[in-house]
Amino acid sequence: MAHSPSAKKRIRQNEKHRLLNRRRKDGVKEAVRDFKELIADGDTASAAEALKLAYKKIDKIAATNTIHKNTAARRKSSLAKELNAASASA
Repeated sequence: MAHSPSAKKRIRQNEKHRLLNRRRKDGVKEAVRDFKELIADGDTASAAEALKLAYKKIDKIAATNTIHKNTAARRKSSLAKELNAASASA
């Protein structure tokens, strides 16, 4: 257990940041899940709109350093590939 005031403060801050980062990541997971459901249903027009929303959320959490910028780029690329494959097969 921490004894110094600065260590106690750091523990409090870490908990706040952990919860904030978790909420941000959950929002991205939800947006990606919605996108993948639309792809599975074959609705590429709505999936394209959902992709824009997912892009926005991914970019936002990358800007706050919750995830690395390269991780964000990799996820966006992967989602775009899925949309392109679904569009080609439709």
